[in-house]
Amino acid sequence: MFTPRSPLYLTHSPTPRVEHFALLSSLEAGIRGVLLSVMPLVLYRAFQDAGLVSGIYFTVGIISLVCGMMVPWLTRFVARRWVFTLAGLLYLCGMGLALTGVPELKAVALMVNAVGTVTFSVCLNAYVLDYIGRAELGRNESMRMVYSAASWMIGPVLGVWLLNWWEPAPFILASCFAVALIAVFWKLRLGNGKQIARAKGPAPNPLAFLGRFLDQPRLIAGWLFAVIRSCGWWVYVVYLPIYAIQNGLGETIGGIALSLSNALLFATPLMLRLVHRFSVRAAVRMTFAFCGVLFVVAWIAAPVPWAVVATLMLASIGLVMLDVCGSLPFLMAVKPSERTEMAAVYSSFRDVSGILTPGVAWLVLLVSPVAGVFAACGLGMGVAFAIAGRLHPRLGASRAPADAEKAAA
Repeated sequence: MFTPRSPLYLTHSPTPRVEHFALLSSLEAGIRGVLLSVMPLVLYRAFQDAGLVSGIYFTVGIISLVCGMMVPWLTRFVARRWVFTLAGLLYLCGMGLALTGVPELKAVALMVNAVGTVTFSVCLNAYVLDYIGRAELGRNESMRMVYSAASWMIGPVLGVWLLNWWEPAPFILASCFAVALIAVFWKLRLGNGKQIARAKGPAPNPLAFLGRFLDQPRLIAGWLFAVIRSCGWWVYVVYLPIYAIQNGLGETIGGIALSLSNALLFATPLMLRLVHRFSVRAAVRMTFAFCGVLFVVAWIAAPVPWAVVATLMLASIGLVMLDVCGSLPFLMAVKPSERTEMAAVYSSFRDVSGILTPGVAWLVLLVSPVAGVFAACGLGMGVAFAIAGRLHPRLGASRAPADAEKAAA
């Protein structure tokens, strides 16, 4: 008797769904969630100098930015599926370096992990722009955060607990997530995206597409929102734990605060409904104002450590809201012909914020305690609030059929 076989896909399985990309994001969040509170503590323990830690993050940010810009160039010679796999292997290499116990190699591990992160981000964003329609981008961002919520909520406090129990433990756990990420990616058979044919002409300069980016104000504004939002998270993740240690609150406060804040990711579908109700511009603008005020209040409350922690935890509600809506202005403005290149530009926000935050913090720390970094962050949020006022009022709203046909043409 003949038994029908499952179809064999030569390149990739039928059109990937939002849930597939959310699953990949959740596994990668498992890696970064466990290490999020661990790496600042590991580096601060190794060097005992907040300024030096800022310098390390600053250097790593520059290296990661350059590597991220090279990813589109690399994908012209190496299939995207292999570049994605490389991201997972870089994570495994970073864990191995962190397990050596040598302080300098721990800093190198941070750099290798950062390159893995930006490589993963560029490839995943390119896949998303290949397969997810403009109207579904908001749902994709919300679903991605819901799937990743458990990793971001449990990971930071679990990572610190494992670090204090047995120092190699968080790195071993993160390595398991990296192996799972590679395995699931190949199981999903995403191939190389829609545009899988190799270019016949010579590969362009890796930075040539920056001109197209700079010619589009909507892309610049969306990218700036992502940078400033990421700076807020950098301050919350790196400088709140250092502030807590310096003010006698202990090493675990930062991880606990981050885990509690990340529990809000489960509420992102509700936040997305609010975005649809008020428009993307209103949501982005109001949220940046909310965060900016609270970061400045945290600076004012610096003599009362617990008040600072409570204020910044409240501000983290706004940071999560910005995770939901802050990327939409950029993603909605990307042209289909520029998916991979603009995915690389957008992914650079993490590296630029990784350069900008410790760079500004280093200058602030020359004249102010750590709490001064909170004030600088609040001012940056104010700049984003002003820029958001220039967004189109109907950005993200559903289009009428006639409008949609004109846009497609």
